Amino acid sequence: MARSTRPVVHYLATRPDGTVPPTTGHANECANTAADIPTVNIADHVGGIVDHPTPGRPWYDESPFSYFRTYTRPGELLERVEWPARLWVVEPLGQTGTWGGYSYWVLCHRLRVIEEAEPRHAFGHRGAQVLATLAELPTLARQWAGEWAADPEHTRRTYDAWTQRITKTHALDWWAPCRAQYSRREAALTTADQLAATAVDQAVADAAPETADAIRLRARCLIAGQLMHDRIRNGDYEKEVRALLLGVGLETPVPVPA
Repeated sequence: MARSTRPVVHYLATRPDGTVPPTTGHANECANTAADIPTVNIADHVGGIVDHPTPGRPWYDESPFSYFRTYTRPGELLERVEWPARLWVVEPLGQTGTWGGYSYWVLCHRLRVIEEAEPRHAFGHRGAQVLATLAELPTLARQWAGEWAADPEHTRRTYDAWTQRITKTHALDWWAPCRAQYSRREAALTTADQLAATAVDQAVADAAPETADAIRLRARCLIAGQLMHDRIRNGDYEKEVRALLLGVGLETPVPVPA
């Protein structure tokens, strides 16, 4: 019996207002002249077909907006769009292409806008768990700060031992990024990491620097462990790495949503 093939879904990421951002990697440089850059509001075309207003050369063009950039691997949707973003399921039409070996890009000058997709897809297969954890992080950060305040010496020793294991195993600086790259979730990991750090900085702004640094590292590890939970799993050593990312060995370990 032939194996069934999962249909390929094409996603497009836009700004929160539904407009498509610049196609080049120079969005910040383009910001000052944003009013002069043509764009399309995808929200205005749900169920319909939209043509690119200023099509560039297939498929590489340095102009700010020269093609629609669609993705077949949603974990990379945020590589050129800041969070929060809106996601859309689209169908590239006509001639398509890519460049630079980015096989998960499908570039086109015409597409059909099928429907709006849930934001969780931007974080890959575990997007729901990642967003749920990000929402909990302010409360968790304050709880962790309370543990530091209640018993600083014991908590410091506990965190120091855990940090040494994180460093020795390269759990955060190698395992998570490597598996994110392999599973095409690099943009998701980068964005989730930034969001976790920001959430902690806002939640424990009044904490001592040592406390804030420790809690920030724990939050960054936790979100990486949640995002890559299904990719760091084989063998006892990988399971130890995953457990470290999730904070096992610290006070009040956080359960992992299924």
